[in-house]
Amino acid sequence: MSVRPWRDIHRRASRQIMVGSVPVGGDAPVTVQTMTNTVTADAKATIDQIRRCEEAGADIVRVSCPDQESTAALRQIVRAARVPIVADIHFHYKRALEAADVGAACLRINPGNIGSADRVREVVNAAKANGCSMRIGVNAGSLEKDLLEKYGEPCPEALVESALDHIRLLEDHDFREYKVAVKASDVFLAVAAYQQLAEAVDCPLHLGITEAGGLRGGTVKSAIGIGSLLWFGIGDTIRVSLSAEPEEEVRAGFEILKALGIRNRGVRVVSCPSCARQGFDVIRTVQTLEERLSHIRTPMSLSVLGCVVNGPGEARETDIGITGGGNGKHMVYLSGVTDHHVRDEEMVDHIVRLVEAKAAEIEAASMQVPAAAE
Repeated sequence: MSVRPWRDIHRRASRQIMVGSVPVGGDAPVTVQTMTNTVTADAKATIDQIRRCEEAGADIVRVSCPDQESTAALRQIVRAARVPIVADIHFHYKRALEAADVGAACLRINPGNIGSADRVREVVNAAKANGCSMRIGVNAGSLEKDLLEKYGEPCPEALVESALDHIRLLEDHDFREYKVAVKASDVFLAVAAYQQLAEAVDCPLHLGITEAGGLRGGTVKSAIGIGSLLWFGIGDTIRVSLSAEPEEEVRAGFEILKALGIRNRGVRVVSCPSCARQGFDVIRTVQTLEERLSHIRTPMSLSVLGCVVNGPGEARETDIGITGGGNGKHMVYLSGVTDHHVRDEEMVDHIVRLVEAKAAEIEAASMQVPAAAE
């Protein structure tokens, strides 16, 4: 039993697949995905956007491939990208064949939507020949007509039945390198569908609340839905679907993982909502610090509390902390221990320097561990 059993998450056992060089499922870290919104045929614009997503921490990026111009550009895009690229295919099977041939790491496709069994066989053969995995993407907004007639409306059973039908088409051709999503914009529907699917299959699951909304509302909905499933131990890769730039999806995804202690990247900020007791402007200070520390990738924690009521207690649990004091003079904590004071006008620059120095210290220590092992 762990020291804090109430924080333990018992992850669902799944088999592992590879999306390019990135493992998904099994004991691999939960990965964060996003999708470009540029015209894929414009390779430069798409590559530029992928680069911003990579800098934000994306593990996998998906691009739309609706036409030949897009799959033609995909060759250049795949070569330029530092992360695996998923080709988004909907109805035309030839786009899947082209995408596989030019280096897509994964095909997002619903086998039942691309026509005859011969076409499915062609796509599977192309995936096998090129080392592609696949993602089956069931969506409540595009369920098959026969399932809507059978169930009367999108429901968990309908989404799961659709997923199992698509899975069967792949496994009939001895293809098992796939992951599955059963997305819905309704949080309750999506969560229930994923819970049912998790019990029915052993493949990795791609989590998402589709059409979640704008940056604020969509992040909240996704945090509830994706966060609930991850807390249940369900999910191997996630995408936060927002009406916002894709790098914002990546940041939101990592914040969800950080909140659950599943995966840490960058500075985890613990801060108070501010009140009349605050010794400095907590809201503006936190906003500024988050912006200026966005380049830090090393996992570490920073507490920013406006007064000494809860400040010392929170600071004891973080790498670096600051609590507001009187007369514009505030206490700085290092590794949970009171260390020195800093004045208002120097505070932000001082904290940024401390965080950067701590990150460098952590990175240096991590480099020494493998060397010592040798």
